[in-house]
Amino acid sequence: MKKVLFLSGTREGHTAKINAFIAQELQKKQAIAVESYTLEQALEQKVDLASFNAIVIGASIHYGHFPKALNTLVQANLQTLAQVPSFFFGVNLTARKPEKRQVETNVYVRKFLQNTPWQPQAVGVFAGALNYSQLNFFDRNMIRFIMWLTGGDTDPQTNKVYTNWEDVEAFAQTIFNSTIL
Repeated sequence: MKKVLFLSGTREGHTAKINAFIAQELQKKQAIAVESYTLEQALEQKVDLASFNAIVIGASIHYGHFPKALNTLVQANLQTLAQVPSFFFGVNLTARKPEKRQVETNVYVRKFLQNTPWQPQAVGVFAGALNYSQLNFFDRNMIRFIMWLTGGDTDPQTNKVYTNWEDVEAFAQTIFNSTIL
């Protein structure tokens, strides 16, 4: 049975949900063994990326940056990521706007790819979730301010998922087609 590793750079958990959805889609197509970790767990536990048939890494943007663990993991495993089929997706609220859901039009994902030596086989851009109720006072008000600047939801009662699950399903199909698991 082929093994697929799913790594999530997630703060509130939505990126991990997207990874779980992709895993389910792949499992519908073929029996695979799935292992999932946060980026931090993978680094702490020294997960052997080379022991997998494919690697899917998702990371979310917070205050304009992906988690530092993303760059640390990529740098520590660059050779393996070049040899094993590997895939990346970025999650951010900017992608709630359809015109910001492409690598070329999403500043965060585009900038990451320009600054990393890793060249994933495929890259996705997905909108995240806005759950004001999960945020502390400071984060809730900072995000409300950012959303106000960008024309988004500012109601502090907002708990909304912006993810286009059809786009995620299409990305899972791309992974399947690229790896022929």
